[in-house]
Amino acid sequence: MSSPKKQSGSLHEKAGISPPEITNVAAIHQIKKNRKQQPSSTELIGGILHGNRTALSRAITLVESTNPEHTAKANEVINGCLPHANKSIRIGITGVPGVGKSTFIEAFGSFLTRLGKKVAVLAVDPSSSLSHGSILGDKTRMEELVKDENAFIRPSASGDTLGGVARKTRESIILCEAAGFDTIIIETVGVGQSETAVHSMVDFFLLLKISGAGDELQGIKRGIMEMADAIVINKADGDNIKKANQAKLEFNRALHLFPPKKSNWQPKVTTCSAITGEGILEIWTTILSYFEQTNESGFFPEKRKEQNQFWMMETINEQLKLNFYNQPEIISQLEQNKKAVQNDEISPFAAAQRLLKLYFNKGTEVQSHKGTK
Repeated sequence: MSSPKKQSGSLHEKAGISPPEITNVAAIHQIKKNRKQQPSSTELIGGILHGNRTALSRAITLVESTNPEHTAKANEVINGCLPHANKSIRIGITGVPGVGKSTFIEAFGSFLTRLGKKVAVLAVDPSSSLSHGSILGDKTRMEELVKDENAFIRPSASGDTLGGVARKTRESIILCEAAGFDTIIIETVGVGQSETAVHSMVDFFLLLKISGAGDELQGIKRGIMEMADAIVINKADGDNIKKANQAKLEFNRALHLFPPKKSNWQPKVTTCSAITGEGILEIWTTILSYFEQTNESGFFPEKRKEQNQFWMMETINEQLKLNFYNQPEIISQLEQNKKAVQNDEISPFAAAQRLLKLYFNKGTEVQSHKGTK
């Protein structure tokens, strides 16, 4: 007779605890029902004007949608909010990845809410060119600011939009202003000197830098540097303070190589630590000085008018592009022309002209048909 096997002394699995059964079926049914209900444009506008964050979030989602069926409703919401907008300070913040944009914005935003400001952060995350996905992790990185009742953080994917901002960031600014936020911060993707679209939608453009990364040599190059209204050397703490102060001197020298700005504002260079909060007050003082000077000279309201015109033209370009790619005739012919180009059966330029001709001829046919009615 064989002896019974001894239990091994190693770890072994024990029976787990079963999760409790869900008993509140009525609550689940109500949640599902509410999710299916789509508020009207009037309800969204009313919610936004009363500071309802759920309404604000849903409206931004509607505005960001590429579904043509949502366009009319989105425009109604924007037009309803427009009379209550344009009463904020718009600050664009950019810098290369790793410069500490999210940490800085959390420290800066918390500083502003302590002053009684209502701060909205529109954070743009890069989208993958392969999967087209985006992490949207800014709320995680700003864990203190996201809990602040006077702050609103909205991450958005950049999609295929160039320039460091999302396709509908400009409209999102209007919605946030209508909801009562008096300070709008736009955190851009942070991809380098091509990141300039944010400059055309903000009042103050802040460029974050770090010392010891070779950025000092970039000071003599044209591009994003000459657009900045202030340059902030971040991470000026601990053993890095000396390097940050040296970088400040280098950037100050570089800025004198640029021609004077149209606003006659001389960009400032300062250092700060988003960890300790050192230098945050000085940055806010610089921004207030900029607004005082540009308001007195008349540059500030003039810049807002020019930006409105610019975004009208950008919206036309975007709408034409969407309309082109949503035409059934273009959809059916596009893949054929792509394959023809890949097989060198036709040049890319000739294929493009063929598709454009098809698009414009179709538009002419539609107009002629309307004229005969």
